[in-house]
Amino acid sequence: MTDIASSAPGRRRGTSIEARAAARLDRLPPSRWHRRITLVVGIGAFFDLYEIFLGGVLAAVLADRWGLGHTAKSWVIAAGFLGMFVGANVLSVLADRLGRRRMFLVNLGGYALFSLAAACAPDLGWLLVLRCLSGLGLGAELVLVDTYLAEFLPRAVRGRYLAYAYTLGFVGVPVAALLGARLVAGHTVLGVDGWRWLLIAGALGAAFLQLMRRQLPESPRWLTVQGRQEEADRIVTDIERRVAAETGNSLPSVPDVAEVPERKVPLGEMFRGEYRRRTLMWWIFQVFQTVGYYGFGSLAPVVLTAKGHTVTDSLMYAALSYCGYPIGSALSVPLIDRIERRTLIVAAALGMAGCGLAFGFATATWAIVVFGFLLTVCSNVFSNAFHVYQTEIFPTGLRGSAIGIAYSLSRLTSVVLPFVALGVLADFGAPAVFVGSAVLLALLCLDVALLGPRSTGRSLERI
Repeated sequence: MTDIASSAPGRRRGTSIEARAAARLDRLPPSRWHRRITLVVGIGAFFDLYEIFLGGVLAAVLADRWGLGHTAKSWVIAAGFLGMFVGANVLSVLADRLGRRRMFLVNLGGYALFSLAAACAPDLGWLLVLRCLSGLGLGAELVLVDTYLAEFLPRAVRGRYLAYAYTLGFVGVPVAALLGARLVAGHTVLGVDGWRWLLIAGALGAAFLQLMRRQLPESPRWLTVQGRQEEADRIVTDIERRVAAETGNSLPSVPDVAEVPERKVPLGEMFRGEYRRRTLMWWIFQVFQTVGYYGFGSLAPVVLTAKGHTVTDSLMYAALSYCGYPIGSALSVPLIDRIERRTLIVAAALGMAGCGLAFGFATATWAIVVFGFLLTVCSNVFSNAFHVYQTEIFPTGLRGSAIGIAYSLSRLTSVVLPFVALGVLADFGAPAVFVGSAVLLALLCLDVALLGPRSTGRSLERI
């Protein structure tokens, strides 16, 4: 039935166990097994993105309920991002040391616990502390989603399946806003304030997903870097058997492998040789993309209330705009493996800049919703392209750490962003906020175009 025997490690001279594990995974045809792990991992992105955009909903809701001023609203948005900054640095580095699967369980467990506690917060101080701690738990979630799936998925469908995972995740964005609008309008549910139910829902969902993730295998690519070749071989052999049974066909033979085998890589390698340029490029990128991407998602409800709309109407308009997130993510699926990632990132970023300017200057309700929707569509073509791209430009032994540290810069920028953006909003109005965002997105395009390597359709070990 299947070419399992020919795929045993070490059968061909001149190849290594490490390189052959990667080649064996890359040559597999897409199957139900690949779709199942994409589903389980992608649902985790739902909770991360739900939590990120929940900050803007809570700031808009609690501003009236607790009488929050400009600084307090900024802290409601920033608290979760502050925790994510720490978590992205710590948990992503630990993922390279202790394993992808183990950190998957740690981060969701921490988020569920502290999000549930935040739902019981009696005042602003407790809410901020607990939101920060729940953010710490989620800090490496998207880093792990990218890293884990990239290390399992065949290179021919790596971009497309990662885009599927994020399409699932981005359903959480309009859900957060729609639930916010619905629960705020009702004030209480079963005698409990509606905003508290938003936190409870995230906590319970994450706890359930943690049970599902206990069945995930460890990454064979990571295991080979740790010198645990026999474990890697067992996992790859099991995957081959499952794929062969599901497809009903013999598996393609394993090609001769010329790649240098993956190895443990010290953290300092990020700043040496070819990786120094990539690290610089990606750090600049993560700072600028935060303003253009998360700036809209986390601040939209507050911007709309500043334009004179009620809290309930603002959340509803934001929710309609946020529907573009899953639609844009789905739109990226047929594009992401056909267009060079670097080119797709630049084109989508320019679309975000143009739609953001139109949204900032819009006054009519229809224009606010339409341009907000188009902005979020462009945003998720952009987001999916860069999430795939970042997994491809660093080696396995460094992938989690390099992506996580760069990603933490986006979270640190997200901490500062509300204080700057809300100050600009108060002093100069919504147009000024989006003019600044457009300028930074233009600089981002130059950064990627000039410094970013090509990656589409290539093996992770060859990029």
